[in-house]
Amino acid sequence: MAEGSGTSRLALVVDDDEDNALIASSMLRAQGFKVRVAYDGPSALKLLEEERPDLILLDVMMPEMNGLEVLERIRANPRNAAVPVILVTAKTQDEDVLAGYKSGADYYITKPFTSRQLLHGIGLVMGTDQQE
Repeated sequence: MAEGSGTSRLALVVDDDEDNALIASSMLRAQGFKVRVAYDGPSALKLLEEERPDLILLDVMMPEMNGLEVLERIRANPRNAAVPVILVTAKTQDEDVLAGYKSGADYYITKPFTSRQLLHGIGLVMGTDQQE
């Protein structure tokens, strides 16, 4: 059963790779999230105007507008500034991780990732313990 009011939590997955978006969406749905998907930054920002999610999984390397630019716009909008954002990326260098946190990320997961890693990150940013 869902906690609280019984309404499902909404997650926004932003990734230009359809396979990655599908994998992340499946993991989130298995945890009871309703999932919306955007395949680029502008589409993600448009979806955020329509509906405020409880969690955002955001790829960094995308065409047109990278994930750090999207994150900075999310944080600049008072309506969405407090939404937890987990950056999900293949960029593993220290400077990349630091840039993600400086841009406002709540957590940083590198690809490929396991369901367990994702659940741990969600638990940290949402204040719930998802560990097995």
